[in-house]
Amino acid sequence: MLNSLDTEGRPQDTRVVVAMSGGVDSSVTAALLKAEGYDVVGVTLQLYDHGAASHRKGACCAGRDIHDARAVAARIGIPHYVLDYEDRFREAVIDRFAASYAAGETPVPCVECNRSIKFADLLATARDLGAQALATGHYVVNRRLADGSRALCRAHDADRDQSYFLFATTRAQLEFLRFPLGELPKPRVRELAHEFGLAIADKQDSQDICFVPTGRYADVIERLRPGTAAPGDIVDQSGRLLGRHDGIIHYTVGQRKGLGIAAREPLYVLRLEAETRRVVVGPRAALATRTICLSDVNWIGPGAIDEVERREVFVKVRSTREPRPAWLGVGPDGTQVELIDGEEGVAPGQACVFYDSAESGARMLGGGFIRSTQAVHQTAAEAVAANV
Repeated sequence: MLNSLDTEGRPQDTRVVVAMSGGVDSSVTAALLKAEGYDVVGVTLQLYDHGAASHRKGACCAGRDIHDARAVAARIGIPHYVLDYEDRFREAVIDRFAASYAAGETPVPCVECNRSIKFADLLATARDLGAQALATGHYVVNRRLADGSRALCRAHDADRDQSYFLFATTRAQLEFLRFPLGELPKPRVRELAHEFGLAIADKQDSQDICFVPTGRYADVIERLRPGTAAPGDIVDQSGRLLGRHDGIIHYTVGQRKGLGIAAREPLYVLRLEAETRRVVVGPRAALATRTICLSDVNWIGPGAIDEVERREVFVKVRSTREPRPAWLGVGPDGTQVELIDGEEGVAPGQACVFYDSAESGARMLGGGFIRSTQAVHQTAAEAVAANV
């Protein structure tokens, strides 16, 4: 059914805390481990509270999810706790999300949630509860290597792989984390939910940012950062005025629709200038990016990231894209990635994640946040403007 969690001792003597979100994946994770005989404790984090704010299809609702997690725990016979993390989540995730958008970036809040909340705060709580492991429903593989160390690898089901969102995981955390679903396809997970008799077996996967139940993230940003929806200019690469916009928070690099301006050829958002509130647009060819400068880099590959001047890797610059060949280097200006074939729509604030190959099951080597980019064809002046 499932590979062992690779922990010391017998399952019945091994306590595992499972992060239960109320969804199918984490519920099946808890049920599988309970069926294998582990001493399972379910923990659900109260991260936000919208009350009855939204029950629309595909949206998260904190109260409903907590109820579902509690019902699953009762069904499989494990203790279940709800921990109030609202203040911590607002500070570490929501506030940073709003600040990033206000700065003209396109953030990835799931990365920060995993780094600051689940794999830091919750992991510490799991240790306090006497657990030998923390398990989640992420689709990713934590593999034990021949030398005894661990590697984080892409899931067996490439369409479900979530390694992109876990690039900030540290080597120490990998020793404590387990991901039982990494080798399973999603249809099999739903089958297991039915076999365990879980009421959430057919529950739809959440498609929105969890703390934006309506899907209108600009409303959240404007509430937290008043004035970020201030209007500004839409200009071409030469600075020529083409139109006006209702706030840079409504745009992201690579966007084509919703510009509201007429042109002879399709125009795309090339960059956002927060200080001047300008949205710079241009032809699709101008989206091609060659060089990416990174910040907040985490490395969990073999050796150290700066052991060689340049190393060949494969990178993902958005969660939905396949890894592309690139060169990774560390120099006086920090960590940079040179995309061998270029890439379109690379947005500051997103993650750039490194792999050792483009195949399913490839080892994830680490990653960082995109600080700035340089286009394939870019003048010196444009490069300066893009990196301000």
